[in-house]
Amino acid sequence: MNEQSGMQFGLMSVSDITQDPTTGVTPSEAERIQAAVTIAKHAEDAGLDVFAIGEHHNPPFFSSSPTTLLAYIAAQTERLIVSTSTTLITTNDPVRIAEEYAMLQHLSGGRMDLMMGRGNTGPVYPWFGQDIRQGLPLAIENYALLHELWTKDVVDWEGKFRTPLQGFTATPRPLDGIAPFVWHGSIRTPEIAEQAAYYGDGFFANNIFWPKEHYQRLIELYRQRWAHYGHGAPETAIVGLGGQAFLAKNSQDAVKQFRPYFDNAPVYGHGPSMEDFTEMTPLTVGSPQQVIDRYAAMREHYGDYQRQLFLMDHAGLPLKTVLEQIDLLAGEVVPVLRKELAKDRPDNVPDAPTHATRVKAVYGDGPAREARPGANRGDNLTAGSPYQDGGAAPAGSAFGAAATKAGA
Repeated sequence: MNEQSGMQFGLMSVSDITQDPTTGVTPSEAERIQAAVTIAKHAEDAGLDVFAIGEHHNPPFFSSSPTTLLAYIAAQTERLIVSTSTTLITTNDPVRIAEEYAMLQHLSGGRMDLMMGRGNTGPVYPWFGQDIRQGLPLAIENYALLHELWTKDVVDWEGKFRTPLQGFTATPRPLDGIAPFVWHGSIRTPEIAEQAAYYGDGFFANNIFWPKEHYQRLIELYRQRWAHYGHGAPETAIVGLGGQAFLAKNSQDAVKQFRPYFDNAPVYGHGPSMEDFTEMTPLTVGSPQQVIDRYAAMREHYGDYQRQLFLMDHAGLPLKTVLEQIDLLAGEVVPVLRKELAKDRPDNVPDAPTHATRVKAVYGDGPAREARPGANRGDNLTAGSPYQDGGAAPAGSAFGAAATKAGA
């Protein structure tokens, strides 16, 4: 298995189905789903490291089942890390998240991780029987349970938002006894930065809509709290950033080609001008060198970081254009950014986490733990561990007792 460590570069998709304003053509759901697979495979072929898909349960988005799509992509790739952007921690049952993403971890051979978030669609809460006014407490409690389900073989649980669990074992157990790596994604919420720091998880700053000062405050808080919880110096925290770019060989062509898509995009169309938006946010519309200059400077704003994802398949851009954009990004921008962001990188700044490196950190050169059900076959009725070697799977960070209670 050849996983990408060091600095990781890739794509993130919000899975929108949007009319192409230059042709009036709107792709079907089937076309966009197949296009996502094509884009992910092309990203690997071009040399990118990660493909991440969002989770939505309403039109005009298609990605209601990220694990199904990502497992399909993982089966057709060899090196690509598949991820989410984001998995809804508030409206999914933590038991289902534990099971589905552990299965994805096994099927991908560890080439996966996931980003937890609350999403940006308010009506999703009642659709799944939840109250949006409890969004933040749900995020805290649900992740506390998920963490236990992945790091303990047998879980006893009682919280506020779901029925208790007694002697419960989530199956399959995480691959090699190592839970999937989790990024906590946030646009604006300091409590999520605090949560990521508490568990020693990654923090992903969306970084596509707001000025840099906003994300600087969130990332600085995360780094400070990472150190507070004893995970290491602030610069050892695991940070990811979002981004947006549209490239052409010269900036004039990029601006001309992208303007109709920007002006009609569902998210920011009919709002600020493209020039104002690119000045206020990391969106960069221009030549490869302009994108290099903009994103090489991210380290000055946020410190050394581990993952950079770009949004490129949105706003109605046709598949042919998206594939051309990937070629420009992977061929002319990313190789330079890899070198620039590696220069003078302090020795204590960790590489991006991968399953292989995390397994080695726990087991060294020894064999990894493999879960094997024992005599009771793990029927979730017997309180004892259903696993022959018993005990909790190795965990990356301690889970404090206070966080197990609702609203902690």
